[in-house]
Amino acid sequence: MKRGYVLHHRPFRESSVIVNLLIEGVGRVDAITRVGSGKRSIKSILQPFQPLIIQFSAQSEAKNLGLKNITQIESAAPAMPLTGNSLYSGFYLNELLVRLLSVEHQAEGLFLEYHRALMSLAKGFCSSHLRYFEMALLLELGAFPSLNYDSQGHDLEAQCCYRFVAESGFLPVVQTKDSSFSHGKGNLTGAMLLALASQNLQTDQLNQAKGLMRYLLTPLLGNKPLLSRQLFAKNAQ
Repeated sequence: MKRGYVLHHRPFRESSVIVNLLIEGVGRVDAITRVGSGKRSIKSILQPFQPLIIQFSAQSEAKNLGLKNITQIESAAPAMPLTGNSLYSGFYLNELLVRLLSVEHQAEGLFLEYHRALMSLAKGFCSSHLRYFEMALLLELGAFPSLNYDSQGHDLEAQCCYRFVAESGFLPVVQTKDSSFSHGKGNLTGAMLLALASQNLQTDQLNQAKGLMRYLLTPLLGNKPLLSRQLFAKNAQ
């Protein structure tokens, strides 16, 4: 039995569905399960943000099939109480995982990072929770630059200003009045980078951190827009 979350599901033959799961100690798993009907239906728990206990068939586990068979699935705890922006944020995290994390990629540590992000969002929305999970995901994918040293091998310094250079890292630059970050055209403060590294972002650092993450995620996501971002935009109107 393994702990997991449903990231997304879609109908399959008759009363079955294909589910994209995030499994503790494993990473992403795609599986098929029967939904059932009446009192035996599992529709009520087969939802995002519902902690689950899942068992896969021994045969599909042994053969390492791309699409595993679920033999048992049950609730492990009450669903995470996400509402408003926290709910849209949860959908955003799920969409990132489905889009960027393949079944072949063994991301054992992401389950705990995801679980922590959901618990933080359940307590109240703050975009910093998204930034920390984005950083964990990018690190897992090998697409996040070092926050220990700049591109010249020196320690990052809070009072310095940096510009991100792909393949090199954070290049020290002369401080300017423009501290914004927009697809590489702007400066990042060392204080923000160090706060990101220690997961202690301050309110005035959130926009810079968001710009950096969006810049790093864009080449991985491609041109297809994220539906969850559209939910955020609609909610803000």
